[in-house]
Amino acid sequence: MICKYIKQNILSITNNLSILLNDKVFLIYWRILDYSKMIPKKQFTIEYDFQSSPQLLFQYLSTPSGLSEWFSDDVNSRGEKYTFFWGDSEEDARLLSKKPYEKVKFQWMNGEDDEEDCYFEFTIQMDEITKDVSLIVTDFSPEEELEESKLLWNSLISDLKKVLGST
Repeated sequence: MICKYIKQNILSITNNLSILLNDKVFLIYWRILDYSKMIPKKQFTIEYDFQSSPQLLFQYLSTPSGLSEWFSDDVNSRGEKYTFFWGDSEEDARLLSKKPYEKVKFQWMNGEDDEEDCYFEFTIQMDEITKDVSLIVTDFSPEEELEESKLLWNSLISDLKKVLGST
């Protein structure tokens, strides 16, 4: 998400400056944008403990109304296509799989080369003996943005815990 925001700003800047720049300089800006699409992304997972039932947690991970409570400002869905809104921007994602009370997997529809290989997934696990509930988040990030991506997820999950009263 951070990389998308940076690319949108670079596009805005280059579009505004294209009149002032000669073709060679403009081409360099576009090569930077093309290079940013080729940066390999690394998979990472983070586990969070929850004081919630898997059924309730699943509703906040899999439904537009639940996701709009903590993940984005608003969410619309039409079939397997989910549109997430943050202020004036929006991103589309495809629902790849959903297993009730256990797992939800989305894939951003951003047109990037690695789109098919990258996804974000929520997995709910409950310990059969202790009944402790964990949420495992799997996502992808360029290596240089890994810490920022983890901080973003920590913040988002903190918001989710507040919504659920699980702090």
